[in-house]
Amino acid sequence: MRAMRHFSVKLNDGHSMPILGFGTSAPAKVAKSKVEEALERAIDVGYRHIDSAYLYLNEEEIGRAIRKKIANGTVKRDDIFCTSKLWGTFFRPELVQTGLEVSLKKLQLSYVDLFLIHFPVALKPGEEILPKDTDGKPIFDAVDLCTTWEALEKCKEAGLVKSIGVSNFNCKQLEMILNKPGLKYKPVCNQVECHLYLNQSKLLDFCKSKDIVLTAYGVLGSDPEKEWVTKNYPVILEDPVLNVIAEKHQRTAAQVALRYQLQRGLVVLAKSFTEKRIQENFQVFDFQLTPEDMKTLDGLNRNLRYFKDTYFADHPDYPFNDEY
Repeated sequence: MRAMRHFSVKLNDGHSMPILGFGTSAPAKVAKSKVEEALERAIDVGYRHIDSAYLYLNEEEIGRAIRKKIANGTVKRDDIFCTSKLWGTFFRPELVQTGLEVSLKKLQLSYVDLFLIHFPVALKPGEEILPKDTDGKPIFDAVDLCTTWEALEKCKEAGLVKSIGVSNFNCKQLEMILNKPGLKYKPVCNQVECHLYLNQSKLLDFCKSKDIVLTAYGVLGSDPEKEWVTKNYPVILEDPVLNVIAEKHQRTAAQVALRYQLQRGLVVLAKSFTEKRIQENFQVFDFQLTPEDMKTLDGLNRNLRYFKDTYFADHPDYPFNDEY
């Protein structure tokens, strides 16, 4: 399948984003080469939206996989929609373009299609990804995120990024950007944890009212082996209600969980390092859930978060993407 442009959403700046993306964050125990191989398979299957970040420490592998698929004619650069994210150590306005250029160099790209503020909290600049003081406490930085946003706008105008957005923002934080005097470009999207057990309905309604796309990560639950994921939580894909609906449609539980979010109007990130699942997760465009199915799945919400980061836990705005 070429480019998936007919499965795209129009962003508020005129660009388009494929509504199904391939996520690339991985637990530390997963070899980076495995991420590279998985992305190559994903591009072969038809994924064109690739979600990466400075924090994931694998942008070089992501870049190699993309270059390989361009070199062998599988895709052109214009077919690929690549996202990266600005990490908190680069939030000072004078460091924003540097942060972007670090990612561009690793990805071997001259621009990214989408660049997001990864979390709504600034960290002490420097080489340490998670800076800590001598007591092991995080070292935050006092940066007005509106000035960070202005620097992102300049990166867009310089052609280093096509679209700009945010991640893990709540309504209040989004309003801070939207109400900024002299705003040139609205965020095109807000990427947050969103799944059957945390359906983010209020945040989704707010984003729709502002013409901001809500992008969902953790749609299938999350790998408990990741350092920042809460252990011993219920497994979404084992949910009996979800599995009854999946059986009715002769689909996997993962396909139904993905389809549910797509029908709600979200852009969805799917992630797997298994060839069979990479393929299965892409097969969500040839069936439809009924209104009754959607209502039943709505009822599974329990405001449960898999992603809990002890590093940020003391920050006054944590957890960041609570609705308000």
